[in-house]
Amino acid sequence: MTDKTYNGWANYATWRVMLEIFDGMDFRDVLGNNEEGAWAVGQACKEYVENLIYESGGGDGNIAVDYALAFLSDVNWYEIAEHLLEETEVEE
Repeated sequence: MTDKTYNGWANYATWRVMLEIFDGMDFRDVLGNNEEGAWAVGQACKEYVENLIYESGGGDGNIAVDYALAFLSDVNWYEIAEHLLEETEVEE
């Protein structure tokens, strides 16, 4: 089995999405309250990023959108949510 971790994250896709989309962002401004826990925040993060892809890529049937969504299927959304929630706790 090959180790697919990347810069301390589950994999390259998770690291890249965290770095380029959520790093430095107050996710509460975009995703709302986090009272539902990491799973719900992870799903909200996924939906947020997918919406970004659809808005910038032209919607269903566009090959760039299809490739971007395939890339996103490798993201560990739960790991991103846990990190965002931890950051929020530290700031408060």
